[in-house]
Amino acid sequence: MSLKVSKRRPLVAQSEIRNMSIECARVGGINLAQGVCDLPVPAPVIRGAEEAMERGSNIYTRFDGRVELRDAIAAKQKRYAGMDVNPEGQVVVSAGATGAFYAACLALLDEGDEVIVFEPYYGYHIVTMASLGIKPVYVTLAPPHWNFTAEDLESKVTARTRAIILNTPSNPAGKVFTRSELQCIADFAEAHDLFVFTDEIYEHFVFDGREHISPATLPGMARRTITISGFSKVFAVTGWRLGYAICDPEWALAIGHFNDLVYVCAPAPLQLGAACGLRELGPDYYQSVSDDHQLKRDLFCSTLKDIGLTPHVPEGAYYTLADVTSLPGGNAKARALFLLERTGVACVPGSAFYEGEVGEGLVRFCFAKEMPVLEDAMARLRRLGE
Repeated sequence: MSLKVSKRRPLVAQSEIRNMSIECARVGGINLAQGVCDLPVPAPVIRGAEEAMERGSNIYTRFDGRVELRDAIAAKQKRYAGMDVNPEGQVVVSAGATGAFYAACLALLDEGDEVIVFEPYYGYHIVTMASLGIKPVYVTLAPPHWNFTAEDLESKVTARTRAIILNTPSNPAGKVFTRSELQCIADFAEAHDLFVFTDEIYEHFVFDGREHISPATLPGMARRTITISGFSKVFAVTGWRLGYAICDPEWALAIGHFNDLVYVCAPAPLQLGAACGLRELGPDYYQSVSDDHQLKRDLFCSTLKDIGLTPHVPEGAYYTLADVTSLPGGNAKARALFLLERTGVACVPGSAFYEGEVGEGLVRFCFAKEMPVLEDAMARLRRLGE
């Protein structure tokens, strides 16, 4: 027999995040590798889903999601981002933010297109594009503030450039792009007639009084921006797979059709649970989530500093990159495995977030854990200083 697999198969391997989660389970360790928020699911979210199931809301939804959720998303965007969104035609509910991104790539990009990506990047963005024959082109952000220049962007443009991806607040660096930085990106996108895909899943995790700004709200950006977010993080429902895309009706229709083809719809009763959460949870809830994670950030980064793994203190999201060049090993994976074996704490090799060698001296930790778990992890990490 000479059966062959798809040429895409080698492009899609298990992520380092999941690899390290498996290694962590093997040694019975504490998993700070995977981005799972351990906060309790808000009561209105659970109640809304339960009541929806009991009412019989268990069948297919419209290709772009239940009207209750689309209405609630539009209202949320108006209140927190200042975006005017028509829930009839501009919102597509999908199977998580990753599902929304995949459907958007299918709808708007072709094989052979190039997309500019800031690194450190989120790996699923890269693998999604690779599986579709889309080429990522990297702009490396410069620590400690993860800066870039207009010249950095211009140096990457070719005749095949079709879009730029922006993750703010970012995973894994925790960078919150400023208004001036977003304006630089907007000017660049307009000059080269590019789509801007924005992953804003951590929009409510912003620290030290900073402001999350949705790029679509900048002048002239509404039509070219595909705003992507979801509920996995802010409602702690990563397993529910609920996300969405917001964009111009022309793009939303195409994205919705591909969403229908690949996913049919996101789970109907869970959509209604998220809608209930959006309606009933106000600013105090979102501020409490942000404050809780800022406290954990400060405690965890202080621990890393004390043991000689200098952290890049994040401005948002709930990850920190740390310098592990002081640990044994020739690369980031070896150092992450050493840390796991020595302390029982799992992290992700920094090479999972870079195309080149820059990430080999870094690892990523997720600090979005219940306080007793995080305290246990910090105590274990301090063994390195013994």
